[in-house]
Amino acid sequence: MKVLLVCSQGMSSAIAAKALQDTAVKQGLDITVTECSTQAFAEEIKNGYAIGMVAPQIRHRFDVLKKQADDAGIPCILIQPQGYTPLGGPKLLAQIKQELGELK
Repeated sequence: MKVLLVCSQGMSSAIAAKALQDTAVKQGLDITVTECSTQAFAEEIKNGYAIGMVAPQIRHRFDVLKKQADDAGIPCILIQPQGYTPLGGPKLLAQIKQELGELK
């Protein structure tokens, strides 16, 4: 499964992406996490992602980003602040499961 994390410049999401990836591996899940900037999101979300996740610091752009994801037929959620940390992997994975159901 492919997950796209979006933040302002596509850099701060690297920490959250690593936390999510590490948690998924520990649970035996096959997840690939990619980060991008808000400017790249509209095109990147079209590349076969299962879900888009928006960083909390750009929540003011959520409606625009969600529309772009909706247009691509991809669910998009706002990351809860507790998940956007080096230890937030379990929280991020829980948000994905809540949106998509149980993962395999």
